Amino acid sequence: MLVADYDIVFQEVPNETTLALNISECPHHCPGCHSSYLAESVGEKLTKEWLTALLERYPYITCVSIQGGDRYYHEVMQVVQWIKEHGFKTCWYTGFSQLPEDMSLAYMDFVKIGPYKQELGGLRSKTTNQRFYSVEHIVSGDETIRTVLHDRTELFWR
Repeated sequence: MLVADYDIVFQEVPNETTLALNISECPHHCPGCHSSYLAESVGEKLTKEWLTALLERYPYITCVSIQGGDRYYHEVMQVVQWIKEHGFKTCWYTGFSQLPEDMSLAYMDFVKIGPYKQELGGLRSKTTNQRFYSVEHIVSGDETIRTVLHDRTELFWR
């Protein structure tokens, strides 16, 4: 999984100071995509060492968002678990219309689902097909018994 670039952002995950990692090799090729360069195979390999150094450089980060990585969603799950275990909130922006059946949300706090459709607009548009969810893990004892997605897309419409 290659990181094309990254940025510190305040709008991708509401109320969080987020390190957004833009993953290349996007398979969706959405017409009108504002980040079409992410369809190419560009960037450097995402490793725990690289990410550790980046997180140490920005100690005020509260959340890490994986922007893409749909070709490598099993790797996304591993990276998100590592991030969560290091005390950060986690988010995954995916262009999938629905989550893969074998995709675990066990370590996710937020997820954005949906391909970009130019005629419907992005998350800021009330007509968007994309949805932003907070992830709630219902726990009993030491075991998660259910995961619930709460649609929070309206947070982008203010």
